[in-house]
Amino acid sequence: MFSFLLSLYKEPLDQLSKTPSSRSLDNHCVHRLLSTPETIIAAIIMLKPQLHQSQSASPTLFSLAKPFSQGNGGIALLPVRSAPALQKSRRSGRVGLASRKIRAVASPSFTEKSLSVKAVVSVKPSTGGLFTEIGIKGGLDEITDLVGKTLLLELVSSELDPKTGQEKGTIKGFAHKKSQNKEEVTYECKFDVGAEFGEVGAIFVENEHHKEMYLRDIVLEGFISGPVNITCNSWVHSKFDNPQKRVFFTSKCYLPTETPSGLRRLREEELVILRGNGQGERKSYERIYDYDVYDDLGDPDSSADKKRPVLGGKEFPYPRRCRTGRPRCKTDPQSESRSASIYVPRDEEFSTIKELTFSAKTVYSVVHALVPSLETAIVDTDLGFPYFTAIDELFNEGVNLPPLHKQGFFKDLLPRLIKAVTDATENVLRFETPETMNRNSFFWFGDDEFSRQTLAGINPYTIQLVTEWPLKSKLDPKIYGPPESAITTKTIEEQIKGFMTVGEAVKQKKLFMLDYHDLFLPYVNKVRQLKGTTLYGSRTLFFLTPDGTLKPLAIELTRPPTDDGKPQWKQVFTPSWYSTGMWLWRLAKAHVLAHDSGYHQLVSHWLRTHCATEPYIIAANRQLSTMHPIYKLLHPHFRYTMEINALARGYLINGDGIIETSFSPGKYSMELSSVAYDKQWQFNLQSLPNDLISRGLAVEDRTAPHGLKLAIEDFPFANDGLLLWDTIKEWVTDYVNHYYPDPSCIASDKELQSWWTEIRTVGHGDKKDSPGWPDLKTPSDLIHIITTIVWVASGHHAAVNFGQYTYAGYFPNRPTIARTKMPVEDPTEEELKIFRNKPEVSLLMCYPSQIQATKVMAILDVLSNHSPDEEYLGQDPESAWKEEPVINAAFERFNGRLMELEGIIDARNSDPRFKNRNGAGVLPYELLKPFSEPGVTGKGVPYSISI
Repeated sequence: MFSFLLSLYKEPLDQLSKTPSSRSLDNHCVHRLLSTPETIIAAIIMLKPQLHQSQSASPTLFSLAKPFSQGNGGIALLPVRSAPALQKSRRSGRVGLASRKIRAVASPSFTEKSLSVKAVVSVKPSTGGLFTEIGIKGGLDEITDLVGKTLLLELVSSELDPKTGQEKGTIKGFAHKKSQNKEEVTYECKFDVGAEFGEVGAIFVENEHHKEMYLRDIVLEGFISGPVNITCNSWVHSKFDNPQKRVFFTSKCYLPTETPSGLRRLREEELVILRGNGQGERKSYERIYDYDVYDDLGDPDSSADKKRPVLGGKEFPYPRRCRTGRPRCKTDPQSESRSASIYVPRDEEFSTIKELTFSAKTVYSVVHALVPSLETAIVDTDLGFPYFTAIDELFNEGVNLPPLHKQGFFKDLLPRLIKAVTDATENVLRFETPETMNRNSFFWFGDDEFSRQTLAGINPYTIQLVTEWPLKSKLDPKIYGPPESAITTKTIEEQIKGFMTVGEAVKQKKLFMLDYHDLFLPYVNKVRQLKGTTLYGSRTLFFLTPDGTLKPLAIELTRPPTDDGKPQWKQVFTPSWYSTGMWLWRLAKAHVLAHDSGYHQLVSHWLRTHCATEPYIIAANRQLSTMHPIYKLLHPHFRYTMEINALARGYLINGDGIIETSFSPGKYSMELSSVAYDKQWQFNLQSLPNDLISRGLAVEDRTAPHGLKLAIEDFPFANDGLLLWDTIKEWVTDYVNHYYPDPSCIASDKELQSWWTEIRTVGHGDKKDSPGWPDLKTPSDLIHIITTIVWVASGHHAAVNFGQYTYAGYFPNRPTIARTKMPVEDPTEEELKIFRNKPEVSLLMCYPSQIQATKVMAILDVLSNHSPDEEYLGQDPESAWKEEPVINAAFERFNGRLMELEGIIDARNSDPRFKNRNGAGVLPYELLKPFSEPGVTGKGVPYSISI
């Protein structure tokens, strides 16, 4: 049949290969194109209207020799040039325009009042090539390219017509493919632009293909004033999916009141499009930003046990997520049904155009293939490690896995994880030894490291000053028992051995605490009903020694009264030389570390960075035009956060996900993070200085560096963090003051005010009446708000994320779960016998099981990994910043200060005075060093939360 069709249309198809447009193609391109049944049919469909013209029609099938002309003054096509030498940046494929050598090609047109302008469109091929689809649609798209009608472009004037007061007509033209390689595809189009058209302010793009395209940028060459750059970095949907054209504005920044008259309507309409109408299920190609509650963490339709409460609202306050519009669950109308893919606006997704794709795709591969393989290899989910050397074997011998079906895929994506394949039928998962273990195999065992990591580990956000004595719970004693702490004055003074009294220690700011008592205690009885885990409320006290280090003094573990009538139980454990006391202390530390791991992951990491940032992103896209200077300032700090958050909802924080199955709070993990949000989260406390002050770790002092005097002078996180905070603030100050020289401009900026209002009243609406929201009336207010958001997305996230494998890869240092209670709490004879005869076994039984430990280790390895094309803070400027001399100079200063920070941190780490970051076997504190090489390095501060 296909042979018959080919013979029927042989003459017209041959004629097609001889058209002028085919001269830019390979000689055999057309015949290769028409070598499959699918493309033959596609060509016939495309050509059918042309093939049945009368004999009096033009002798060629398409009048391609003539330029497409339409609109204002007759316009032609836009040629797009290749730019293989352009600087390529990480996630979005941004192009550094400074290295681009563009020659203006303005030439006299047919009239003295017009210019010949060429548009060069750079399209990034998807992985495997731009035209890899087979079938009818793929064939149609190749025919579209062949006839030179891939993209319909329309130039938009920034001016209104002075005679009519209306928008000027656009200048239209079809772009045709000029060249293609692995790096990019370029399209070109030429226009005749009359003098009366004025300055180009935007361009409409219509994608004539049946599949989306990733536009990197468009450069208009030929204007007397030089080339016009339009940075796109966006997926452009097919007109067959959505007939609405995309608009891209030039790189110039405008406050709303300064918007050129010809662009005002487009600016407003684009924001309306991005907001959507709040109806229906979102489609993958859409760019709609809207809000919803966290009602998709459970899966009640699969099992009643997988129902989870809705986070967001009066009962469980929470930040909002991006709305997907999926159907309601059948068994629980309050819950949204789950799906294999979770919608995020198209440009928020990790780009499939990247050749080296770590981040979300790597996490996806681990939870979808590696974790199931581990679960197959380790059948007994309760099986613990029989001895400590068995833990060491994870790094030496590895875990034998069943065959991985996509072995090559894993070896490419997980070069650190899948390290050895012994034969064709066996895979060995051998973990990298964490750097902490390389430096000191017993680092995790000592009290000195236990204390040091509260200041220089991955959760420096909990340690706080003790300001009142004695310690007392604020919970209802009728429900939770006596509020007084079991830690007495005598207990503490015995430990500090005559240095001073407790009263003097509190007054001189020498006592510090990890306090997980009141937050965790309401969940103790609930968690204890779950299989294979336990929980306490805990307090851990430390003393600041004369050499600037912390000494652990006591751990208090509390269980509230139980439903079966048992009274409150609490006991204090202290460091001891006596064997029984020593092992009880080690077990108590394991419980506290499990509490700290859970709080770190659920609050310091997820809630305060990933979760709290998503409303900022949604509001920015709904209320700030891409032309707005604040949008351009914030945009690099928002890249791909929504995508990694969606993946977390699907596989990490979901019901029966990694967090619930491997961390102490179990199925109550996310509910507990909601309580922390309700009781602890305030916007103003997300700034580093305010956070330190609120925890009693600093006081304001104008004579001190950064305007703060630290309670612990050698506090690596605070020392380096304040330097980074000040550096970010200086850059933001330069930027804001440039665009808002008049303070009144802040109050009159409708987009800016709408953005801030929506964050407070919608995105974080459950906290809208809480304290801590700054006003937005002056440039100083805006600087503080922006600096806080940028710090959270960069420095805060880096400090709690990229050291995870380094410090928790050897899990006895930071167990994520405590599976057994203390042997002295209502002990059975069997528990006491094991503890007395083999206390090491009691500790190993308390630690995570083999499957829990290995799953978490695999995830932490990926989360700690910098991809080879990471974008680090201050490394690559946005194109809009480079085009504004004042901003470009400010950015160069920003980059220079970050480079200086690298040297300062190196110097601090080599200074023996700083014992919390220097010493035999001590890992230097590098988590806030701005730059890093690829891999698990324990340093590097990316722009955004993308992992």
